[in-house]
Amino acid sequence: MHSEGGVLEQIASLRDAVAALSAADLTALSDTAVLDALRDLEATRRMLAGVDHTLVVQLTERKLHTQHGVRSPQRLLVDILRVSRRDAAERVQAARLLGHWHRPDGSTAPPKHPATAAAVADGEASAEHARVVSKILHKLPESVSDEKRTEAEQTLAELARTATPEDILNAGHHLLAHLDPDGSLTDERDRRRRRSVYLRGQGADLMSRFSGELDPTARAMFDVILAKWARPGMNNPADPDSPTGDCDAPSVNRDALVAAAARDTRTAAQRNHDAFAAMCRFVVETGVLGRHRGLPATVIITMSLDQLEKAAGVATTATGGTLPIKDALALAEHAHPVLALFDHTGKPLHLGRGKRLANVDQRFALIAWQRGCTRPGCSTPAAHCAVHHQTEWERGGGTDIENLSLACDACHALVTNTDAGWTTAPSPRTGRPTWTAPVRIDPERRPRVNIRHHPEEILRRARSRIVPDESDDP
Repeated sequence: MHSEGGVLEQIASLRDAVAALSAADLTALSDTAVLDALRDLEATRRMLAGVDHTLVVQLTERKLHTQHGVRSPQRLLVDILRVSRRDAAERVQAARLLGHWHRPDGSTAPPKHPATAAAVADGEASAEHARVVSKILHKLPESVSDEKRTEAEQTLAELARTATPEDILNAGHHLLAHLDPDGSLTDERDRRRRRSVYLRGQGADLMSRFSGELDPTARAMFDVILAKWARPGMNNPADPDSPTGDCDAPSVNRDALVAAAARDTRTAAQRNHDAFAAMCRFVVETGVLGRHRGLPATVIITMSLDQLEKAAGVATTATGGTLPIKDALALAEHAHPVLALFDHTGKPLHLGRGKRLANVDQRFALIAWQRGCTRPGCSTPAAHCAVHHQTEWERGGGTDIENLSLACDACHALVTNTDAGWTTAPSPRTGRPTWTAPVRIDPERRPRVNIRHHPEEILRRARSRIVPDESDDP
């Protein structure tokens, strides 16, 4: 049993050792020593993953995320370690499968994947090995016996000690085929468990990775749609004369479709993409989605006047996405524009209302101004936020734009306007919504603003460290 001080001293010693190693002259190593050093360093890195699992277990079991006013362990990792949401989610998932959790009586339960956890702790398997093992085991049918499931995990974990993740994946496919050669063990429960659609965050090129698994019914329906909407010549954004919508619709000119198909150089995957985009446009523009949080369910785009005049740059959406101004203007061709005016500090001009609930115009203004949840560190986009009175309506706070802010449901619930909870108020200088953390999080109770939705401000603040005369706010 190590004391708290002893553990922190060991971590400090590890950090000092790494610092010394980083400063060492490695050019003096022989060829053999370079390879040995790489192997030993990789084993150490893998063993550290096991320590990370233990710490994440402690963080989760102690519910430290609730103490810090965030809704999940993943979110707390993002805030304190500045890792990506995907990295944080993978760390928590790895801890769930490979960590030693505690039962209600205080006893320690074995890891869900004990053989894999042991391989990681020994430094012979990496986090990537463990993810591949977990991915394969997740595909095992529910009807596979516990004995066979344990045997499969042990086999894959043993392979992880000597093989690459790719080798494990290939072997895993053979293992699945061996356990369920004709697919008869897979049933509706497995399909319900595995159904998924993932929409990843946008990359630096503004593209988004889309993946998942469709159950048989969804696949059958999607195939029918693609047969009609992804037909060669249909819904081709690169061809202004390409027919749009359903290829069998009465409005589609047969001769125009044949001609467009002859010009169509898209791959099948590209036609599927364009069909999906056309279906999304159809659903949004026809109004079948109704309203969402008091606004029409439509694409809401924010851009500056300079961007509009130059038709250059990147616009933002209420759902937290970004798109080039050229694409935004094309998307807005059939939309009803809303003009919002802001002063030199970025604050909207006064827009008041004598009732408790914000109206549509005020919501539009808040989306353009604040872009998302205003609690510091929260990345929830505007489309998933409610309108919050910084001074509560019951306490005399008006439904004026100066007193309104966007807050997601989870963050809104944290506001108690007491020392034990979060409080909100407009910044006296800029009018931006500020949040003050409870004493247990910030003993000094300093008001802070959220810049997560304002990348241009993040860059400005980074530059202010280089050019000191550029000041920050709240």
